Amino acid sequence: MDIETLRQYYAEELRAVANIQSEAVVRAFAKVPREHFLGPGPWQIVNPWRLDVEPSYRITPDADARHIYHNVLVAIDAERHLNNGQPGFLAFLIDALELQEGEHVVHIGCGTGYYTAIIGEVVGPKGHVTAIEIDPELASRARSNLSYLSDVQVVAGDGGDLDPGPTDAILINAGATHPRAIWLDSLRLGGRLLVPLTVTEDADGGGGGRVLKVTRQLRGFTACFISGVGIFSCVGGRHQDLNQRLKEAFARGDWKLVQSLRRDQHELTDTCWLHAESFCLSRLSMA
Repeated sequence: MDIETLRQYYAEELRAVANIQSEAVVRAFAKVPREHFLGPGPWQIVNPWRLDVEPSYRITPDADARHIYHNVLVAIDAERHLNNGQPGFLAFLIDALELQEGEHVVHIGCGTGYYTAIIGEVVGPKGHVTAIEIDPELASRARSNLSYLSDVQVVAGDGGDLDPGPTDAILINAGATHPRAIWLDSLRLGGRLLVPLTVTEDADGGGGGRVLKVTRQLRGFTACFISGVGIFSCVGGRHQDLNQRLKEAFARGDWKLVQSLRRDQHELTDTCWLHAESFCLSRLSMA
């Protein structure tokens, strides 16, 4: 089977796994060469069945790209336990952004750039993708890997400090305790933000929680949790106090009641699901 056919089968597998609704997202996964972003093979693939060592890797028998066109995690830096991301989960998130041709998308925590390239294919040459990566080595690899896409810009730095300008969609690929102000401020009317809100025992390690989707409306921001998540922490995106409050909020089990994100100053009431100084996840509807 030739590589183009393999990519098509892979894209259809992801359509089924992630329930992808956008044909543009499926086409992008069928087009972008994953191996280009992983470095030369053989590759190290996470073995999900080995629970005694975390993470545990198996090495592909050879450098044939057929090994990485499955819904598997592939190492980009095994020594640091950094992986390329689960294709099915990232496909689900990219689909949830409801991207349109010509939009400006910001991808924070772009790694080596594979999913940035997918986003770039979806928004097309009339769109623009700003990819931000705080790790200098990964940012350098992403810049090299994405150089063939003229509509993609790679920036090395903290995605919570850099102003990307007016934006239609933002994907945060790391776990935070709160949405950063610059992310909300940059959203155009109708703009969408996906940010994993996670709880962790170690600020430098990974954590678990749920992905929050925020959409800017005329009267404010709608918000809802769309999936569970386990992911590395977002550097600069965590507060210890909020980590504890988020842990308590998730423990209540009523996360489905969140309907909006408020930025106005108000007192804590029983409509507040998670109340903080700069934002509040609220049970109140925007209607």
